[in-house]
Amino acid sequence: MTCLSWRKAVAYGLGSFAVILAGSLGHVRAQPAPEETDPPEHLVRLVFIHHSTGENWLADDNGGLGLALAANNYFVSDTNYGWGPGSIGDRTDIPDWVEWFGGPETGRIMEALFTERGQNAPYSRESADPGGENEVILFKSCFPNSNLEGSPDDPPAQEGGYSVGGARYVYNRVLEYFATRPDKLFIVITAPPVSDPTYAENARAFNQWLVEDWLTENGYPLANVAVFDFYNVLTGRTHHHRIVNGEVEHVFVAGRNTTAYATDDDHPSQVGNRKATEEFVPLLNLFYQRWEEGVAGVGREVVAGNATGAAPETRTPDAEGTLSQTLPAWGAALLAAAAIGSVVVLAVFVGAVVVYVRRRGP
Repeated sequence: MTCLSWRKAVAYGLGSFAVILAGSLGHVRAQPAPEETDPPEHLVRLVFIHHSTGENWLADDNGGLGLALAANNYFVSDTNYGWGPGSIGDRTDIPDWVEWFGGPETGRIMEALFTERGQNAPYSRESADPGGENEVILFKSCFPNSNLEGSPDDPPAQEGGYSVGGARYVYNRVLEYFATRPDKLFIVITAPPVSDPTYAENARAFNQWLVEDWLTENGYPLANVAVFDFYNVLTGRTHHHRIVNGEVEHVFVAGRNTTAYATDDDHPSQVGNRKATEEFVPLLNLFYQRWEEGVAGVGREVVAGNATGAAPETRTPDAEGTLSQTLPAWGAALLAAAAIGSVVVLAVFVGAVVVYVRRRGP
């Protein structure tokens, strides 16, 4: 082995170490979130654009979201089928958001939405209407919108169809309207997953883009847009979008992209809906507090994205079949073990090369 070969070997060893270490850590991004997850100090009017999945999520005897929001100082109203100008409430698929937030009737639709104070689904209200306009707007498409055609990496494309590129185009378009209304907080609720795996990889890629890249790619400067990954929460019992120890966590195991909370027709189960309620409401409080304070970049902090290569979290079922809080020490221990193991592998490799060189000579 020549001197040049020795250098190449060491360089290869160092490169291997970097690859091993990166693989052990997976795709991890962490930023601390402000500890501002307390409910608003005053009663806040909120309106939720939804269909049957949202109706189930709100229901007291299903997801309990209506009660949880009421307990956190939100006065909830909602839209459903048949609602609004031109029955716009009938149309909540991803391509329809341009009609809501970027079409010729947007002014009329938004006037009706901001002043809506009715209940179009069964859930409990525990406070009287505080008056004024709705400040928080939640909007969600139903589970068929997880059947997006195309490829995971498709760029935005004005095609009007149900595809990855078309969906990216729509969400980029609606930002134009959101930027004109910094006085409102718009929260995207991603479409829930389906049991059919045909387009599941596309759904994962699109929703991951919404959470991690959508606002950044558009250079969106305001604090009035955020995303809750309802889809991710429902794709695995160890999949989350929540706040843990003051940080926003978005984590999943790669390849698990279909519903983990199935029913006969792909509506999320009660257990899945209650899990989503538990994770969403503290995030909503954070989104609201940051919007009220005018902090740019709301909803962009992500602790863990694609947990490829990571072992599943150690979890304990609670009395209702949902899962208890993550034990963060396990994650830290796993990462530390992976890093130490990588160092050991590198040391053994370099030692073997040194012995080999000494035996062979220059």
